[in-house]
Amino acid sequence: MSKESQNKKTANLYRAILDLKTVGEAQRFFRDLLTPEEIVEFTRRWEAAQLLNAGCTYATIVKQTGLSSRTVARISKWLCRGCGGYKLILSRQHHQVRRPSG
Repeated sequence: MSKESQNKKTANLYRAILDLKTVGEAQRFFRDLLTPEEIVEFTRRWEAAQLLNAGCTYATIVKQTGLSSRTVARISKWLCRGCGGYKLILSRQHHQVRRPSG
């Protein structure tokens, strides 16, 4: 498959995601699209991005999410120097993630 053809198919997936209207619709769509394990992994990465944005340490994030320090470092890199996707959604949602106590 050509890169152009793959890009069109990927854009089609993104448009399908944009058509979701509720959390319930998103849950159903992503459960059909992904395995439960993939959903958990995406959820952990999103949580790590929120915690990094809130100023939490890697050690805290590793402990809270179960992600490896390498994955947390990669998310931090994408948060700081990626395509801006994490920052865009974080700013839209105005996440105020509290640091875990302890």
